[in-house]
Amino acid sequence: MRRPPRITSSMRLVIFIGVISTGILPTLVQAESKPNVVFILADDLGWSDTTLFGTTSFYKTPNIERLAARGVTFTRAYSASPLCSPTRASVLTGLSPARHGITSPNCHLPKVTLTATTTKTAAANQKCTIPNSVSRLKTDYYTLAEMFKDNGYATGHFGKWHLGPEPYSPLEHGFDVDVPHHPGPGPAGSYVAPWKFKDFDHDPDIPDEHIEDRMAKEAVAFMEQNKDKPFFLNYWMFSVHAPFDAKRGLIEKYRKQVDANNPQRSPTYAAMIESMDDAIGALLDTLERLGVADNTIIVFASDNGGNMYNEVDGTSATSNAPLRGGKATMYEGGTRGPAIVIQPGEVEAGARSDEVIQSCDFYPTLLELLAIQPQPGQSFDGISIVPALHGKKLDREAIFTYFPHSPGIPEWLPPSVSVHQGDWKLIRIFHNGERGSHRYKLFNLKNDLGEQKDLASEFPERVDQLDALIEKFLIETDAVCPLPNPNFDVTKYRPELEGKAALKGGADAPKKTPTKPAKRVAGWQPAGNASVVVKDGKLNVTSDGGDPHLSYPLPKPVAEPSLILTFTMTSNSQGNGQVFWHEQGVSPAYFRDRSTSFEVQHDGKAHEYAVELTTRNPIEGVRIDPSTASGDIQISNISLSTSDGRELYRWEL
Repeated sequence: MRRPPRITSSMRLVIFIGVISTGILPTLVQAESKPNVVFILADDLGWSDTTLFGTTSFYKTPNIERLAARGVTFTRAYSASPLCSPTRASVLTGLSPARHGITSPNCHLPKVTLTATTTKTAAANQKCTIPNSVSRLKTDYYTLAEMFKDNGYATGHFGKWHLGPEPYSPLEHGFDVDVPHHPGPGPAGSYVAPWKFKDFDHDPDIPDEHIEDRMAKEAVAFMEQNKDKPFFLNYWMFSVHAPFDAKRGLIEKYRKQVDANNPQRSPTYAAMIESMDDAIGALLDTLERLGVADNTIIVFASDNGGNMYNEVDGTSATSNAPLRGGKATMYEGGTRGPAIVIQPGEVEAGARSDEVIQSCDFYPTLLELLAIQPQPGQSFDGISIVPALHGKKLDREAIFTYFPHSPGIPEWLPPSVSVHQGDWKLIRIFHNGERGSHRYKLFNLKNDLGEQKDLASEFPERVDQLDALIEKFLIETDAVCPLPNPNFDVTKYRPELEGKAALKGGADAPKKTPTKPAKRVAGWQPAGNASVVVKDGKLNVTSDGGDPHLSYPLPKPVAEPSLILTFTMTSNSQGNGQVFWHEQGVSPAYFRDRSTSFEVQHDGKAHEYAVELTTRNPIEGVRIDPSTASGDIQISNISLSTSDGRELYRWEL
């Protein structure tokens, strides 16, 4: 998409002078000062992770309740994607992931991909291929921040970005300020100091400083510095994304309140929710103290559904009940979240709306609230939701969620796209039916919020009607779609495994009888049903189980706060990959809290991967878990570097 020509403030001045020169003097009205805008985007915050909807008795979110008391709470707010980066790009552009092409959270990886492309093949057990996602938010787009900047606003981004490092950072997308200027998928190392951000240290007078406390402090300073002119504060929280840690005192506070019968029972996650809510309170307190609260529009939303699939405190991180599924799934729990919009004096305080809204709607909505016209030729996949802010119905046909990926988590589906229209929801599963046809799941959310009864066979006409909307959407957005897999082998197809996977970092499977470890190969120790041989300069890994992995003790400890493990990998297996690191003096050697997950292309082709390791202590070893299923995998070109590209170690095979 080409960036439309901007109409800047200086251009408007020229136009006004031109009017005066003609002798036509318009009546001038003293305009009120432009309203400030604060956009708060939580990370992985689920629909049931706040007290807004009566779905939690464990978490406490009084400051989110303060937001709700001042504006409109949406009960049916959807993220543009069940994963973070695609939604973030949609917020900034008003476009669907199907159109901007960022469909996977791969924007921290070193490979720069600016155009989505199809893949021709996939692993033999998969019925369709998975497209290659864009990995950077192109600077061609006229972003929300650039719109504000061109209209005289100070612009500041605080917190998570995950849309690409320089030259695709917030500073290249319209923001004057970017703190902590970090391109990664989560906080560097931990939430509680010491952190591992580059050029951004914790306050030495606060040894256990929480990153959300610090982000709120930085955001407060930005508002104070710009209190006499309009500002756009883009506060994209790190919370409540992994890694899962929190203030020790808060964890102990919630540990005493755990109810074993409540599916929300992780004291660490509850503590993370409280710190997130405290940061929101700090922003609200500042707006009131500066006397600008009544002239500030606030948008609060989440980038996707709650993360149910990490094991924390011996249980699932959270629960999205009564919704089905969670982050990275196409069910309601993957995309439905809390959302609030505030405009003092214009929007009814404490109101609720059941209208369906989505991330793409916020850009055109803010334009209408601020009486700013889009750029010539600029269009959106979202719509203005201003009518809903005034208690009216929205004039929209449907919303769409495009997710052509298949991460191996509980409730996973093959690559899919969905449509919501009224109470109906249809999921099209690409090329997963007979002879390459699509497969469908149809739900009536009014009668079945938990998506337990698939009505596709009972209402074929409804399926056809909604699928026609999907097809029209895919054509209009020029979506790069999955294709039938020419390598599909029905003898390797395991449909009974759909939606079946263990929690990340832990499982309830019975312990296996220990066996004698296999011999090291080129220094690598295979385990988890994996065998390894070196051939043609590659580690050839064969696994007949669900947990293949191989570890390597480094010849000497590496003391760097931020490291990148890069390698080339070919796979026909399934599931996400994970890299663990062994820190000096810490046991067990390889543990989920010292690991990073990454999405793997199991299409039988070579792909480059770069996985970030954020450490507290010198590391003594690394472990690669390339998949979560049986299969054949080749790994080569393995190296360990600092975050600035300085190579520390390269494996010779």
